[in-house]
Amino acid sequence: QLQASGGGPVQAGGSLRLSCRFSGGTFSHYDMAWFRQAQGKEREHVGIISGNGDSTYYVHYPFDISRDNAKSTVFLQMNELKPEDTAVYYCAASRRGLVGSLRYATTSYDCWGQGTQVTVSS
Repeated sequence: QLQASGGGPVQAGGSLRLSCRFSGGTFSHYDMAWFRQAQGKEREHVGIISGNGDSTYYVHYPFDISRDNAKSTVFLQMNELKPEDTAVYYCAASRRGLVGSLRYATTSYDCWGQGTQVTVSS
């Protein structure tokens, strides 16, 4: 299971840090990702991090993705937020050993969090 938190309202230029707590398995065995979905748009990837935390992929600038395997938690640090960053943000987990473009495909992920709303006002 995944439980996301940390969303909320923020003014443009501000920062937020999202967290996603994992339970029900060995966290380090899972690649973790953040996706977002704005109203009326398709879900898109924001960043992916490997199970051991050594590698990150397709991270939306100027955001940063990280993880703490001891706490079974993945983070998304969002900086310089813009109104167009307004969306529901989802964390996702995959144990498939993703490579290449599979990393940012929503169908590659087996488990999803409930989503947390981020609203950026101008």
